[in-house]
Amino acid sequence: MKWHDTLLGLFATLIIWQFLAWLALVTLPQPTVFPPPAEVLAVFFSLILGELGYHFLVSAWRVSAAILIAVGLAVPIGIGLGQMANLNRLFAPLIYIAYPIPKIVFLPIIIVLFGIGDASKIFVMSLILFFQILVVVRDEAAHLRPELIMSVRSIGAGRLALYRFVYLPATIPAVLTALRVSVGTAIAVLFFAESFATTAGLGYYILVEAWSTLRYPEMYAGVLAMSLLGLLLYFIIDALEHWLTPWK
Repeated sequence: MKWHDTLLGLFATLIIWQFLAWLALVTLPQPTVFPPPAEVLAVFFSLILGELGYHFLVSAWRVSAAILIAVGLAVPIGIGLGQMANLNRLFAPLIYIAYPIPKIVFLPIIIVLFGIGDASKIFVMSLILFFQILVVVRDEAAHLRPELIMSVRSIGAGRLALYRFVYLPATIPAVLTALRVSVGTAIAVLFFAESFATTAGLGYYILVEAWSTLRYPEMYAGVLAMSLLGLLLYFIIDALEHWLTPWK
C-alpha cells in the first residue's frame, strides 16, 4: 500500500469519525461516550509518551514474540510436511481436526498452566498463528512444480539444499500472505487475552483503566493505539515482502 493511500484512508476515517461525533451530540443522551477525534487525539498524544506508551510497548512485545515463535515453528514444519507425503498423511487428520477449533477457548486452561504473565498471552497467540501459517506453507510446498524440484536434484542437491534454495524461497510469499491475513486475528486475540488476568497491555488499559472508570477519551485513545499497532505490523510485513520477494 502506498503512503498517499494510507493518508487518504486516515483522513477519510477522521471525517467519518467527526460526523458520527456530531451525530452523537444531537442524538445521544450522553454524547460524551463518543468524543470527537480532536479530543481523543489530544489525549492520545498527551499519554503516548507515558502511561499509554507503556501499555503499547507491552502489547507490541507480546504480539511480536508470538509472530516470531509461530513463524519459526510453522515454516519448517509446513515445508517438511509439504516435502514428505507420507509424513503429511500421518499428521493431516490431526491438523484437519485442530485447525478449525477456536484456540481462544483454551485461554483459561493456558492461564492455569502458564500463569497470568506474558507466557500465556504469547502462547495462545502463537498457537492460533501457528496453524494459520502451517496450513498455507504446507499446501504451497506440496504444490511446487515437480520439474522445478527435479532440475535442482539433477545437479546433486540434497534435501537441505532443496529446503534452502527451492522450498524456502518459494514459500516466503505464502508466509507473508498468511501473516498479513493473521495480523487482525492476532490483535483481536491480544485484546481478549489482555482483558483479564493481567495488569498491563492495551487490552487491560482499554477495559480496566479507561472503560470501567468511564474515562471515554482515554478509552478511545487506547483503541487508537491498538489500531496503530495492527497498522504498524501490516506495514512491517509489506516492507518484508518488498525486501524478501523483490521478484514480485
